[in-house]
Amino acid sequence: MRKFFEIGGVFAAAVLIAFGIGAIVLSVNGQSTVNDSLKQEQIVGSPDMTPTTITGEVAAAKTAQSKVMSDLQSAGAKITPSPIVTPTCSVAGQTVDNGTEARCFAQYMRIHTYGATSGLTYSQMGRYIAKPNTPVQYTDGLGATSDPKYALTDPKTQQPVNNGRRDIWVTYTALTTALNTSYMASKLALFSLVVGIALLLSGIGFLILAIGGALESPKTALSFLKERPASGGVAAKA
Repeated sequence: MRKFFEIGGVFAAAVLIAFGIGAIVLSVNGQSTVNDSLKQEQIVGSPDMTPTTITGEVAAAKTAQSKVMSDLQSAGAKITPSPIVTPTCSVAGQTVDNGTEARCFAQYMRIHTYGATSGLTYSQMGRYIAKPNTPVQYTDGLGATSDPKYALTDPKTQQPVNNGRRDIWVTYTALTTALNTSYMASKLALFSLVVGIALLLSGIGFLILAIGGALESPKTALSFLKERPASGGVAAKA
């Protein structure tokens, strides 16, 4: 039976080592794929992509957002402002070639998008260009509406005119989803590396125990729990 356990230990060690090496290889390949794909896009951070230089744009976006929200709330509209948060990372002048930088670039893109939409998100903006003199409560505060009866009609197609500014968020979402996916992929690759190292070390440990004859010793690591202290006295002879 002991021989069986020794062979089983060697087999388990071999499996763990193989899985560990496989996980490490996949991790390295995955990280390399993410970095190479980002490099191909030639993404370079603009000069304002630092926490200090972006403050002016953040302040301007917050001011515009506050004005729009005030106008809408004064008209009776129920709308809550989306928080505009200053990024804490920096990619100004840097080529984005890893997941962390990709996520940072996406955060600054959100600030730029807020600046172009006066602090409104995609869901807060109207689908169509509103007719002149449309009541404020039926607009997004920027001259657009989601109510077709207040929408400006194209004389050629007789269809409501789409709000082109809203498309900015569509572009932003598409680009940042790809960037954030790169970040997630790089973190998964890192996790795979940690798991691979853990499996590799576990396999080596199993191998050492199996080959080193650990199963031959009658004592285990917890044998001391079974030991009893010797009697302190000597039995008296009759």
